[in-house]
Amino acid sequence: MNKKWIMMFMAVLLAVFTAACGSNSAAPAPAPAQNEKAPEAANEEVTIKHKLGEAKLKKNPKTVVAFDYGVLDSLDKLGIEVAGVAQANIPPYLEKFKDAKYTNVGSLKEPDFEKINAMKPDVIFISGRQQEAYEELNKIAPTIFLGVDTSKYMDSFTENMKTLGTIFGKEAQVDEELAKINESIKKLNEKATASGKNALIVLANEGKLSAYGPGSRFGILHDVFGFAAVDKNIEVSTHGQSVSFEYVVEKDPDYLFVVDRTTAVATNKDAATPAQKTIENDLIKNTKAFKNGQIIYLDANYWYLSGGGLVSTANMADEILADLK
Repeated sequence: MNKKWIMMFMAVLLAVFTAACGSNSAAPAPAPAQNEKAPEAANEEVTIKHKLGEAKLKKNPKTVVAFDYGVLDSLDKLGIEVAGVAQANIPPYLEKFKDAKYTNVGSLKEPDFEKINAMKPDVIFISGRQQEAYEELNKIAPTIFLGVDTSKYMDSFTENMKTLGTIFGKEAQVDEELAKINESIKKLNEKATASGKNALIVLANEGKLSAYGPGSRFGILHDVFGFAAVDKNIEVSTHGQSVSFEYVVEKDPDYLFVVDRTTAVATNKDAATPAQKTIENDLIKNTKAFKNGQIIYLDANYWYLSGGGLVSTANMADEILADLK
């Protein structure tokens, strides 16, 4: 009996010992967390071709400088952190970027190269207002031009947004936002086209007017949103064609759209004279647009300061759709 008991005890010990040895074998490495980048993905490089050249940078750059407000509103919409912005004249809807935690990298026309260099950014985004500073900025960090080509607005805008999606791994979110914008634009275009009415868009600046036609800075109104141009021969330029109030009366548009630059860039907005006070004079009161209540004052924050962003472009379409009779 004792011998049998000893044999059984030894068998149990052997089993326990074997199990213990097995537990000392190397466990498989834990899978990375869902939002944790694998080492090779973290170091993945992308090459971005743009109007001014080519940029090579790592995906998901951490220290980002954005001069263009349309790019800034897009990055914010996509949940991407930005380190440096041009804080002067920043649109109210992006006011949070005036906070001291964001580095003020200069004005839209005059970058502060010293501050930017000290930040050691991973990428810098610019557009037309900073074009002349491209070479200098590109020496500091990969600099990417994402200005909108107004001669093919939606193609250019879409390409810019997809570029951001590629750089930051936000392709699906970008596609989703673009789909929403395209749906709004489709509704607006159908309504504008069906109305059969023409339009004129002007920039008001301290009592002076500049008109814009198809293919121009604000040509999206005609080329994309579907409004027939009251004058198809307006000079295509960044600053528009200088026109008089008599010109507006002569063309007599069904709709007159106004972008108020004066209040958009004024340091003291309360002291600035709104465009409405100069636009709705005795001459303009003779137009169909005035008589039918179809002078529409557009939000210059979107149209003048930050066009070409996911937020600004969506709002540009939505505000006109809401006002369209």
